[in-house]
Amino acid sequence: MKPEEFIELLEERPFVPLLLHMSNGRIHEVRHPEMAIVGEDVVALGISQEGSEFPRIRLVSLPHINEIEQISLSAK
Repeated sequence: MKPEEFIELLEERPFVPLLLHMSNGRIHEVRHPEMAIVGEDVVALGISQEGSEFPRIRLVSLPHINEIEQISLSAK
C-alpha cells in the first residue's frame, strides 16, 4: 500500500473506523484518524491501554497491509 492511499482513508469525513489486515494474520484497529501517523514505509498506530491516559505506539509496515476494511463502531 502507498502512503497516499492510507492518508486518503484517514482524511475522509466523516471518518469511518478501519481494520488493517496484515500479512502475518494480525488485525489492527484505527478508531480515530489522529491515532495513525503515516510515514514512507510504516504507520505508527496509537493503541489505547486500559488504566492509562497515554496510548502505546505500534509500528506496522505499509507493504504488509493486505487489506483495509472500513467498519461501523455501532457493529462492535
